[in-house]
Amino acid sequence: MKRGQEVVREKGKEREGRKERMSLRKKKNWTWRATEGHNLQLCTALETMESWESVMATPTPESMCSGEDEPRNCVVCGDRATGYHFHALTCEGCKGFFRRAVSKSTGPTCPFAGSCEISKAQRRHCPACRLQKCLDAGMRKDMILSAEALALRRAKQAQRRAQQTALQLSKEQKVMVQILLDAHTRHVRTMFDQFVQFRPPAYLFIRHQRPPIMVPELPLLMHFADINTFMIEQIIKFTKELPLFRSLPMEDQISLLKGAAIEMIQIALNTTFCLQTQNFLCGPLHYTIEDGIHVSLTVGFQRDFLELLFHFHGTLRRLKLQEPEYVLMAAMSLFSPDRPGVTQREEVDQLQQCMALTLDSYIKGQQLRSRNRFLYAKLLGLLVELRSINSIYWHQIQLIQGLPAMMPLLQELCS
Repeated sequence: MKRGQEVVREKGKEREGRKERMSLRKKKNWTWRATEGHNLQLCTALETMESWESVMATPTPESMCSGEDEPRNCVVCGDRATGYHFHALTCEGCKGFFRRAVSKSTGPTCPFAGSCEISKAQRRHCPACRLQKCLDAGMRKDMILSAEALALRRAKQAQRRAQQTALQLSKEQKVMVQILLDAHTRHVRTMFDQFVQFRPPAYLFIRHQRPPIMVPELPLLMHFADINTFMIEQIIKFTKELPLFRSLPMEDQISLLKGAAIEMIQIALNTTFCLQTQNFLCGPLHYTIEDGIHVSLTVGFQRDFLELLFHFHGTLRRLKLQEPEYVLMAAMSLFSPDRPGVTQREEVDQLQQCMALTLDSYIKGQQLRSRNRFLYAKLLGLLVELRSINSIYWHQIQLIQGLPAMMPLLQELCS
């Protein structure tokens, strides 16, 4: 009985073997027909894809070891490395250990014949073997800075970080500068183009000719009186748009305007000064020092004062200020706590400090464009010089006969 069952099983296996051999034979015939027929490119593409997938699926040592996203380990202790330190890829712990060990006068010794294992858990047990492993890994003693050089580098880094912080204006400073610029755009920037409305003598339009020797004094004098009154009115409009200025008591606003109006006019007028011709280019009109001298013969201005004024404008113009620097400089002049009649001196002093700090920060922020490294100090010196010019100007204005009839607003500021 058992013999018969074994025979049946063997015959079944033979049948399954024949079926498998028939299946393989049919598969080979199909591949041959596809190769011989129009499906040659498809078969080739399939074979290529299968071989490429097999290559990609087979891991290689290079692909297993070159994972860029995987953390790199310290070559000394195996801890997570933070970068190359002293010419070797190490962790922060081994970096600090190597610096401390090398700086010591005497080196450590190993009590176990230099055969200690150095790992993350046991790296503190034997400093001598750890140091030797650092050296074997390629860490270099000559790359360690001295204590003085390290302190100097850290000081420079701290200074650089502080400068980078100072280069950026705060949000409040940006808002303040924008308010100044908006008011300047509406009332100051374009006022010089409007001088043509105030009856200028004809020769002011043609600067390649010298003015006539016998120019009537009155038209030029009246023109100067009109444009000075107009500029003072524009400066007043400018200050009225400044919330910080309007927050002060009215008597302080008047005192600050009386003291700073002429200085602010001169700062704004500097934007029209041409260094090549030494002329003020106000729209189609050109003003020279000779025009001022011609008027001075009538009203009593001294030539020395005019030369001092033109020298100031030449010095300031050479600094090539940007518009925000001009308006911040004018704001510093406006908020001067030592003007006669100011009552809220501490508050005005804080406002001036705010303007000064903003100007200093803005200048430092522009130093990447090869600006003058002492620009802020020079501007402070020019503000002092402008204060002296302002004092001389008012002194000479008071000597002019018939001034109230021609310039009542200027006379009011002078009083």
